[in-house]
Amino acid sequence: MRVVIQRVSEASVTVDGTITGSIKDGLLVLQGIEDTDTFEDIIWLSNKICNLRIFNDEEGVMNKSILDIGGELLLISQFTLYASTKKGNRPSYIRASKPPFAIPMYEKMIVQLKKDLGKSIQTGTFGADMKVQLLNDGPVTIVIDSKNKE
Repeated sequence: MRVVIQRVSEASVTVDGTITGSIKDGLLVLQGIEDTDTFEDIIWLSNKICNLRIFNDEEGVMNKSILDIGGELLLISQFTLYASTKKGNRPSYIRASKPPFAIPMYEKMIVQLKKDLGKSIQTGTFGADMKVQLLNDGPVTIVIDSKNKE
């Protein structure tokens, strides 16, 4: 499982002209899923996301987590995180999971993040053509892959 985490001042996702998720200070998380992912990947990533110290403390040092600041979270599935550009100029998405596997994994991630954050989160719509707007704060952008544990 691969995620791109962005610290944001605000973010929203729109599907067919309707906002399906919107947050203020917090994290926008883009999630890619592959067939080798397990529930252990979800638990590890959710814990890492919730405890990642990328928010400023009183001295302006990135020393606080989303839990510490009571921030919000917007989770969006994004199969293109598994794009391979090794051959040619057209990316291959062969490593990205198909919906029968990916949808339940995405839904389990939503449940786990809610549990670890202790509150509901905002989401996109799996498989939809989504328009994502964000104001990256910093900018701070972190990429984590659960297989590499980095």
